[in-house]
Amino acid sequence: MSTNEVNEHVLAAGNKSGQVFTLLTEAAARWPERPAVTYQGVTQTWHETLLRCRAQASVFAQAGIERGDRVAYLGFNSNVCFEGYFAPPAIGAVFVPLNFRLAIGELIECLDDCTPRLLICEPAFYSQALALLEACASVSCVFVTGSALDFDNAKRHGVEINGVTQSLPDEMRSLEASIAEIIAGASFADMQPSSFEETLILFYTGGTTGRSKGVMLSNKNFLCNTSGSVPLYKMQDCWCFLIVGPLFHIAAGARIFSCAVLGGHAIILPKFDVPEVLESIANYRINSATLVPTMFQMLIDNPLFATADLSSMQMVASGAAPMPMALQHRVIEAFAGINLYQTYGMTEAAPIVTSLDSQYHVVSGPGSEKLGSVGRPAPHVQLRIIDEQGADLPPGETGEVLARGDNIMTGYWNLPEQTAVALKDGWYHTGDAGYIDADGFLFLEGRVKDMIVSGGENIYPIEIENVLSSHPAVHQCAVIGVPHETWGEAVHAVILLDDAVSEAPTERELITYCRERIATYKCPVSVSFRSEPMPLSPINKILKTELRKPFWEGRSSALV
Repeated sequence: MSTNEVNEHVLAAGNKSGQVFTLLTEAAARWPERPAVTYQGVTQTWHETLLRCRAQASVFAQAGIERGDRVAYLGFNSNVCFEGYFAPPAIGAVFVPLNFRLAIGELIECLDDCTPRLLICEPAFYSQALALLEACASVSCVFVTGSALDFDNAKRHGVEINGVTQSLPDEMRSLEASIAEIIAGASFADMQPSSFEETLILFYTGGTTGRSKGVMLSNKNFLCNTSGSVPLYKMQDCWCFLIVGPLFHIAAGARIFSCAVLGGHAIILPKFDVPEVLESIANYRINSATLVPTMFQMLIDNPLFATADLSSMQMVASGAAPMPMALQHRVIEAFAGINLYQTYGMTEAAPIVTSLDSQYHVVSGPGSEKLGSVGRPAPHVQLRIIDEQGADLPPGETGEVLARGDNIMTGYWNLPEQTAVALKDGWYHTGDAGYIDADGFLFLEGRVKDMIVSGGENIYPIEIENVLSSHPAVHQCAVIGVPHETWGEAVHAVILLDDAVSEAPTERELITYCRERIATYKCPVSVSFRSEPMPLSPINKILKTELRKPFWEGRSSALV
């Protein structure tokens, strides 16, 4: 059986069963001794990964986790987070990877929404885990990753948090010790994976109403995306994948399933660090990576890049945020000889909607006119462009981008009304504005929504505006995205102060005020003060388009 036939068999087996867990069992059966995951210098095979996932699922079952329950993870990228995409779903539970950058109040909101019964956390997050265990009634058990010996020491002597030693409650246990106990006793639970239509992963994204939304993605969604992305990116058997984007984001998480289909090897880095990324590419002979534009820029700007060994690289995809044209030109030159792809997608689409093929990543000559686009629809996706009345628009005319396919989410957790709006008439309304040209290429023009994309993070202004508005000196405020050479966009706050204020706050004081209440990456990096009232529409809505104009002058759109 040829390589491609083996890969197709694994994918076919997953599609036939309707269960992503089948991808893991098939990979372990066909390539038991192939390396599957390397994290912090330790490599485990596909057989070992399956064994650990079965053991974790059994640990969760013993802890009382039942079908449909949620299992949350709080930590950096790790082998345990990789396994989380398979282990809870192996017994029909839902995996919830949390954004560790969120403030504790935001984490509590997420957990109060999805009500997980169990939390997995890394030792670096003891402080947050203890707070969540106390604040969230649903959480009855916390499993701590890392060595069992380190956990035993922490259990005996306590952990230091903000200069104070705190003891660990009985609800906290060592995950590795629990896994070892299951394996030693061969006391595995019966694996009853979640089915085709059941929710597999719950990702929390920023919400336009000021609260995070849980995006429900099923086995069907991920199997569809994997079926399309493997041939789309011309992925090959045994490829070595760099996973450096956060696994609480869909772009990094979805690559796990491609890796299983190919019997590939995932090199997991806890965070993005240029020297470590370049060293990993050279040492592990990495073939593929998915990066956000900010990562590309940081790589190219680093002096180490000039002498880096990229000879093993065959494919690099860009996603999560629009890439400025000037940076695209630099990337094309810097990564010459490597297949480049520009991807447009979102969590709700698991995640791929369109992709610009490597043949169009040229600065001049045939195909260069498509470089400003995000490519054609992925094999599993249909696109429409509609006007404000919902009527289809012809090629070349700008409207809202709609997408349909088996990759599209089942809905937002506990938000039936928002789900109905987003999935109206069976099409996902992206909130993005764009047009499709005569050749079927999608060009994005901006966003219907006011979402800001900074360094690959989706940031919604209303949440920041709610915080700023609570400041006693602020009369009116508006948060917009402004150009940033490194991050694509930066968060900027426009403030109208209360006339009655005796002492006006400074720019730094307002930024600090936000940082004390929400995640740092959401906070303004700059503030401007107005002496005149905000520009308003006839229905008294602040005209953010007018506020943006001075910052985006000379640019064709907020995406260029």
